[in-house]
Amino acid sequence: MRVKQMGSGGPHVPVVCFGTWPLGGAYGSVQEATAISTMHAAMDAGLTFIDTAEGYMNAEAIIGKAIKGRRSEMFIATKVSGNDHSTEHLNAALENSLRLMDVDHVDLYQLHRATDRPIHDTIADLIRLRDQGKIRCLGISNFSVEQIHAAAQAGPIRSGQPRYNMLFRETEDDLLPAYHANGIGVMAHSVLAKGLLGGRYRPGHVFPPEDERAAWPAFQGESFRRTHQVTERLKAWAADHGRTLVQLAVAWPVAHQAVYTSIVGARRVEDVDTLAAAGDWQLTSQDLAEIDEIQGSHRLHVADQPAGKPRTPPG
Repeated sequence: MRVKQMGSGGPHVPVVCFGTWPLGGAYGSVQEATAISTMHAAMDAGLTFIDTAEGYMNAEAIIGKAIKGRRSEMFIATKVSGNDHSTEHLNAALENSLRLMDVDHVDLYQLHRATDRPIHDTIADLIRLRDQGKIRCLGISNFSVEQIHAAAQAGPIRSGQPRYNMLFRETEDDLLPAYHANGIGVMAHSVLAKGLLGGRYRPGHVFPPEDERAAWPAFQGESFRRTHQVTERLKAWAADHGRTLVQLAVAWPVAHQAVYTSIVGARRVEDVDTLAAAGDWQLTSQDLAEIDEIQGSHRLHVADQPAGKPRTPPG
């Protein structure tokens, strides 16, 4: 698996990160045995960089069972979710994550979102936990430009997670430059746009109620029809290059100088090899120009997200 450096001075990690939001049950329940088998297949295929969060249902417990005997191979990132960044909660949340995954440290510990607590106080707590050997690197997720700058001034932030994919590209205007200016590497989440860039769903598809995508306007009506037309053309372009649409969607974010890894999940063993193979595809400037020409002006925006608050934040 090709590697890339995490920001300025961070470790080198795989350019494809295995995300566990789907295995946690975001798109419907997954049998534990299937989840563990999928994680084993991912690890065997070189997807040894894992991203999870305390808010991802039972994902951390699954990771703990899947990585037994193989911890030394893994780079594990998790997050403290929710709105409580108090010293007491940070301590308890990290200890619970360590217990569930049966590890003595995490390689990257991230704030899932900003809260009202002064960021300097929160980062000071994370530095203390790092100095205790329980954290290797510090990260943030779903922060605004102002929050990125404030976090960078508060301590050594190595990684940040915004949504970034070929359809949702608003982060190019502000967040990616802010991360890059502060020497913070970007983990792009939602690179498949919840399946819009997966090539599996056609207009008219109905998701079961337990699938969060059932409420997404982007999977409905004229918006979905236009997206499907664009992705069919991108699929054909990828096929002409001996690749799949999924591999294109995974490889595309990492072509940006600020991005060091694409986070992508799987719920089935048979999907893993396709994801892993995307890590060896380095898109050229000519490739990117051709992709932009195919996509034209078609973009999705915040209004294409589901109304109301999701069960847990993405990333």
